[in-house]
Amino acid sequence: MMTRKIKLWDINAHITCHLCNGYLIDATTVTECLHTFCRSCLVKYLEENNTCPTCRIVIHQSHPLQYIGHDRTMQDIVYKLVPGLQEAEMKKQKEFYHKLGMEVPGDIKGEICSSKQHLDSYRNGETKTDENSNKETSEEKEDNDYHRSDEQVSICLECNSSKLRGLKRKWIRCSAQATVLHLKKFIAKKLNLSSFNELDILCNEEILGKDHTLKFVVVTRWRFKV
Repeated sequence: MMTRKIKLWDINAHITCHLCNGYLIDATTVTECLHTFCRSCLVKYLEENNTCPTCRIVIHQSHPLQYIGHDRTMQDIVYKLVPGLQEAEMKKQKEFYHKLGMEVPGDIKGEICSSKQHLDSYRNGETKTDENSNKETSEEKEDNDYHRSDEQVSICLECNSSKLRGLKRKWIRCSAQATVLHLKKFIAKKLNLSSFNELDILCNEEILGKDHTLKFVVVTRWRFKV
């Protein structure tokens, strides 16, 4: 079977952001046309526009941020193709939090350690057997803290519908990586609803997309709040 080497330069156009011309970081895709950009670049762009930066198709007349989503597959591909990119990005995030005098969120710490271990193993020519790999996976599950070490977000879930009763405890604290869909399922379970699809979650009178993480909601809806 013949193999052919492809230079990174030849595929750069497919793994770079057209807004900053850098490699994709926190890749985010427009659901309407499937063009992908860095999340921070796209969010900033959509503060003043409602069209795709590449093809100019209208994403949504009034709420374009609800029609974009994190593209984990694309981000994994970029990190695998570009040597040192993930390690450099994790380092930048760590330095950013230290500069502000804030503790590095647990999810970033985990990614930094995972990236470092992977690179060290690769450089040393080490490979893991299936037995060792399964053992480590089992140990990781045992040490699972259910995202308690993640960056946390405190939110208040107010009920604005006369058809639903409010939650007994409306204040909750959870991982910033949780999505709006997680919240909808949580509320549906607490209120004994037959389907979470009956629910809409709003912030500042805007309906939130089900795939938005709470971190994304904080950044886009509360950026200028004190």
